[in-house]
Amino acid sequence: MKQNLHHYKCGITGKSQNVNVDPITTQIVRNSLNSAAEQMKRALCRTAMSPIIYDVLDFAGAIYDNKLRLLSQAPSLPLFMGTLNFCIEEAVKGIGGEEKLNDGDIIIYNSPYGTGSHPQDAALVMPVFFDNEVIAYTAIKAHWLDIAGKEPYSTDTVDVFQEGTIYPGVKLYSKGELVEDIYKMCIANTRVPNSVAGDINAQAIGVRAGANALKKIVSKYGLKKFRETTEAIFDAGEKIVKNYLKKIPNGSYSGTGQMDSNGVEDGVVPFELTVIIEDEKVILDMSKAPPQQNGPINCPLPSTVSTARVAMSMLAGSNEAPNEGFFRPVEVITKPGTLFHPLSPAPCFLYGWPALQAIEIFYKALGSKFPEIVPASSGGCINGIVYWGQREESGEPWADGAPHPVGQGASIFGDGATCLHHAESATRFAPTEVWENRNPWLVNRVELIQDSCGAGQYRGGLGVNFEITMLEDTFATTVCERTKLAPWGLNGGKEGLPNNCSIIDEDGTSKDVPKATRVPFSKGKKILLQCGGGGGYGNPDERNKEKVIDDYKQEYISKNYIEKYYPGVAKEIQ
Repeated sequence: MKQNLHHYKCGITGKSQNVNVDPITTQIVRNSLNSAAEQMKRALCRTAMSPIIYDVLDFAGAIYDNKLRLLSQAPSLPLFMGTLNFCIEEAVKGIGGEEKLNDGDIIIYNSPYGTGSHPQDAALVMPVFFDNEVIAYTAIKAHWLDIAGKEPYSTDTVDVFQEGTIYPGVKLYSKGELVEDIYKMCIANTRVPNSVAGDINAQAIGVRAGANALKKIVSKYGLKKFRETTEAIFDAGEKIVKNYLKKIPNGSYSGTGQMDSNGVEDGVVPFELTVIIEDEKVILDMSKAPPQQNGPINCPLPSTVSTARVAMSMLAGSNEAPNEGFFRPVEVITKPGTLFHPLSPAPCFLYGWPALQAIEIFYKALGSKFPEIVPASSGGCINGIVYWGQREESGEPWADGAPHPVGQGASIFGDGATCLHHAESATRFAPTEVWENRNPWLVNRVELIQDSCGAGQYRGGLGVNFEITMLEDTFATTVCERTKLAPWGLNGGKEGLPNNCSIIDEDGTSKDVPKATRVPFSKGKKILLQCGGGGGYGNPDERNKEKVIDDYKQEYISKNYIEKYYPGVAKEIQ
């Protein structure tokens, strides 16, 4: 029923009151704000203790004004970025509202229904005061290696209370002074206290760096001019997206996807979304989603909203750093109590996997009618693995993990990229030598997978194989989705290779473990992670012959692959 639906406008509307804002000053302020966000990122990376932050870049940092409108963000984790206004709002609400804020306060908040994430993704929020007034907030949401859930990482939680300690908006710093009791609680509720302590300190350093940089900008131009210029920045961002939407005819476009399982029960979980274009507005309708699941694939509202923000920023952003104006033409419709709007205490640990797929189904829906404006499917999953255990010699607890890249879908503009993820675009995985030095394993291979790309006039990006031998007894949680739904092509393009993950025993036998918690990897066992390739675009018969031959010479594709998809070129391959 319509009255049960939830409508969320993704950007706060408003127009500049001063049409004569100096464009040069506005651009300088805009670049200064982007620089301030970048300073937050650099401060965090240089001081964090965990490789998941300083190496993988599993975090987001941004600056918002006092109306919770996005001023700037640093390139890092896009999906996180679209959730930070929720984090700020709920964090401030948790401590009693804006009137309870003091200069120097820093709030910690990690409830999944307010962050959109699992509890490990903890946000630190700092109000920015100027002339005794809250003018803005700086916020960093970063992944902690462990926060005292049933496991450091889980695929089989059945309620939110199994997923980690919840901090519902409490002051970590009050008037600049550390609240020792809260800090001790954080450190006591983790299996890796040294790492978490260091990362908390690093996040605090990061939000302070952003706050100090912002104050310098406001001091230079004055608060009145600063606010006038930011309104102009928002208006310009809104115009960018609206100009893009003018290119898409009004209409309703639907797409379907599926999750391999909900983590605790067998069977795929199908879902449908609809993209509605109304003049210069786009609506992402998620209200037909299935009921919230018994397993942890539920995606809280903030991350559902973020899918729309990320999708539109990537399509319409013109390589510009997003701001609040980008989101004004975007609306999301959900139904509470469903997969994309779960209610407490529904488990949410794997929130990111349906969110990532929803972005691609957004493109799939538009691509069914307008393949020229969107890419084909990527490998579609971040293929996350988290390892943990105790070192043999020292007994010291350790944990590490990373997302792993896939091949991107091709488009009318050319071949898909290799070793990238559409919603993890600024994240990294460590060099082999660093991995081996840091953890008890041997990296046997990191290699492109031959024939993993979807064929077409333009081919998809290649997938990657990661094979690791354990040198000590280890546990791991594997989250490898889209093993049952191959990356689709567009406009006649072919499918790419899907993802998979398996254990290989010393005798060579293997067992698939694409989504499993606390998998024991005894010394000598191997793990093989197969990261899928991207779908192709256009009829393979139309691919440039020289490109086919070059791919063959590079060993991206085999002779059999050419005979199957490019038979006209096969006779020229020796």
